[in-house]
Amino acid sequence: MTGSGTKDDPWQLTTAPGSSAYTMCRDEASDPPELVCQVGSTKLRYLLRSIDDLHAWLLEQGDWVPLGAADEQKPAPDGSVEAWGRDPGNPAGGWYGLRNGYRGRFGMYLPPLLEALGLAELTHDARNNRVRGI
Repeated sequence: MTGSGTKDDPWQLTTAPGSSAYTMCRDEASDPPELVCQVGSTKLRYLLRSIDDLHAWLLEQGDWVPLGAADEQKPAPDGSVEAWGRDPGNPAGGWYGLRNGYRGRFGMYLPPLLEALGLAELTHDARNNRVRGI
């Protein structure tokens, strides 16, 4: 991974299958602090705390978890990272995504960041990827 995670030097990442490039950066001046994900011309925003919260949840799971990436309007597969990122029982009390209409794809974009930060292992298959905390 390249970049330091700032607006001027964002993390350069690719999705688990390696099919799409995107960037992420921290915006700690926002209230609440955000993680900004730029995918082409689309800007997604997640709670910055999602990095630590997802890592802790993955460690609790103790094994591989499916990513289950889905758009906001589509249901997330049970037991997946995507489902946890929307669950009212998670530490954020629901959606980690902040931009209404674009709150999904948590399972697509957060796990590669955790892997790049050394917090998770990720499979890199063409489909049905999984992640586990380390």
